[in-house]
Amino acid sequence: MMDLSRISRNVEVGGEIFPVVDIGEGPAVLMLHGFPDSRFLWRNQVPALVDAGFRVIAPDLRGFGDAPRPLDIHSYRRPALVADTLGLLDALGIDRVRLVGHDWGASLSWRIAGSYPDRIERLVVCSVGAHMAPGWETDEQKKASWYFEFFCQPGEAEAAIVADDWKVFRDWCRGQGDQARYLHDLARPGALTAGLNWYRGAFMPPEPGEAPWPPLPGWAKVRCPTLGVWGENDPFLLEPQIAGSAPFVDAPWRYERIGEAGHWLMLDQPDRLNRLLVEFLHD
Repeated sequence: MMDLSRISRNVEVGGEIFPVVDIGEGPAVLMLHGFPDSRFLWRNQVPALVDAGFRVIAPDLRGFGDAPRPLDIHSYRRPALVADTLGLLDALGIDRVRLVGHDWGASLSWRIAGSYPDRIERLVVCSVGAHMAPGWETDEQKKASWYFEFFCQPGEAEAAIVADDWKVFRDWCRGQGDQARYLHDLARPGALTAGLNWYRGAFMPPEPGEAPWPPLPGWAKVRCPTLGVWGENDPFLLEPQIAGSAPFVDAPWRYERIGEAGHWLMLDQPDRLNRLLVEFLHD
């Protein structure tokens, strides 16, 4: 297995340093992870894409892994996260990429692809559909994503999560993902709050008397070919919210359901996802 630590380098973006996997030659593929992951989420995809003739770029996103971990919720509003992503591409001298995102990285990818169509050639979203897709409003999805509200309680969520040797977090994972890596990373000073701030920055409105958050360009339909991929055993994000995303793509849309895979389908079924990525990103 490829050692991502050895092929990572530090890239300065907006005066802050981000560790970034950057390897290979050919069309650039940018891979964005979600909560509570890091660039190591893509360890099974990076070598396959490099072998297929791509340059692969996989950063630790703000608040995760070895990236900066500011504690201010403002630092996790969409404008800041988009600025990190586009700033990384600028720092690497890349105008256009094929974009792959998972979890919060997929949510961010939807936003970037819709708002900055000149930067994105193709889009792959894993687990997360367009935020306006009707599947988000079902009672089943609201029940499955109960933790959104819980994670948005500063202080209370942190105390509950770490209590009794992280029992709440272990139960939340349901045995899926890189649990040992998550526990190691989140135990570092400020790391748990930084990760939870992705939820708080997304869902919390400005406080009374506080200036409105800086807006992004208005939401627009994605105008590049888009592939949605979902694992059938995902307990957090249910199928309708991603399968129903076609109306928000003004370009060819393709949807693939991967069996015997949970939320972290790139770990559960890496070969099947790799085949989809290579095929779709090459077209």
